[in-house]
Amino acid sequence: MERKHKKWHQLIDYCSRLPPMPVAIAHPCDQSSLEGAAHAAEMGLIAPILVGPRQRIEAVARQHGIRIDAFPIVDTPYSQAAAAAAVQLVREGKAEALMKGSLHTDELMGAVVRRDSGLRTGRRLSHCFVMDVSEYDDALIITDAAVNIAPTLEEKVDILQNAIDLGHALMFKEIRVAILSAMETVNPKVPSTLEAAALCKMVDRHQITGAVVDGPLALDNAIDPEAAKIKQISSPVAGRANVLMVPDLEAGNMLAKSLSFLAGADAAGVVLGASVPIILTSRADSTMTRLASCAVAARVAKARREQTKNVG
Repeated sequence: MERKHKKWHQLIDYCSRLPPMPVAIAHPCDQSSLEGAAHAAEMGLIAPILVGPRQRIEAVARQHGIRIDAFPIVDTPYSQAAAAAAVQLVREGKAEALMKGSLHTDELMGAVVRRDSGLRTGRRLSHCFVMDVSEYDDALIITDAAVNIAPTLEEKVDILQNAIDLGHALMFKEIRVAILSAMETVNPKVPSTLEAAALCKMVDRHQITGAVVDGPLALDNAIDPEAAKIKQISSPVAGRANVLMVPDLEAGNMLAKSLSFLAGADAAGVVLGASVPIILTSRADSTMTRLASCAVAARVAKARREQTKNVG
């Protein structure tokens, strides 16, 4: 097994032995989204429900030789209607996750956050990348690099808790969160260091639970034990973080893409905070990324089923 994809192969192999997760796929009207759904179904990860214009979906399948005979199709006239219908399938209990097809992200998320007919919970929605960096022992969760542009401290509480919950769903043995900034000291002139310190105190007061959290930390002393040692940072997180919380979307996006394009990392992604996990795929995503994203969502859905069962 190649080292580059070892973490993903393990995750996909585990999830392929679970019952396939019913997924409403909104507007899968291009080759990449339809092929990705078919491949994930072939691997036993998902049971796709295709939501969109039937004639367009079937035409794309014929053109590219994609087998969709076994997948139900909910016929809708256009992309926004597909997003609304996909959300409704979740509300009716017919799907346990959403997947973005070839529509714009804003169209899908608009249907998700609609007050009366969406999938809101008490949590703010946030995105997590789950990175497979070959030279790093653990999978790395990076949040938020895709949804919240400049989150407030209040919003960061939900972003952090969503990421911690994802770590539990992925069965991390210990969740070690580094709240990143440009430095590891609290500096009133750098607001992200103040917010990091406040979040750590909220962990101390059990307002945020389920992980060991430290910050502010710079990226080097968050993931490199030698850098943490040189700077004399005594912390169970420093040098061995497996969750990286960034100060804003720009920092997170650049960090995730740097790992992907300079370190050859694979990046699965999922949106959390709604009543089901949401898979935001891109036309540029590799097959491995699409499969890993489905597997991550399957783990989240399984954890929620178990939590509901325990509560009941």
